[in-house]
Amino acid sequence: MEKQQLHIDYIVYNDINGLEDADAWLLKEAREVTAHAYAPYSHFQVGAVIRLANGEIVAGTNQENASFPIGLCAERVALASAASVYPNVDIDTIAISYHNLKGDSGHPISPCGMCRQALAEYEMKQDGAIRLILGGLTGKVYVINRANDLLPLSFSGAELG
Repeated sequence: MEKQQLHIDYIVYNDINGLEDADAWLLKEAREVTAHAYAPYSHFQVGAVIRLANGEIVAGTNQENASFPIGLCAERVALASAASVYPNVDIDTIAISYHNLKGDSGHPISPCGMCRQALAEYEMKQDGAIRLILGGLTGKVYVINRANDLLPLSFSGAELG
């Protein structure tokens, strides 16, 4: 038997003011785009804004439906939009924010497992890291240098072949 450990390194800022200007702008956009979410069941609006390697910006919001909890997460909406409009352009950074209409929105949240898998796949596809900026409407902000750090020991297409 051999004991192993997993850990991730990430940066914690007290608030948005500690970020570089470009990252602060991206997080502000993610905060604003939460208003476009369609979340009549959870009342939990999520916004994701992607900065591509070519400088283009693509946004996505969560989209629910009456068969809740089935729906689309903001991260996957943004990833699919970016891949559809800019199919051969790498993703540099994605900022994710939320507005909990029933509670607190003042701390970072992390992507769900399905979105973590999608982000890991996009990193494999582009053979490069996707930075994550995670923050609520206020409060601390997390910056994670590789999306795959959120899904250690991830499953990949390599296991299928």
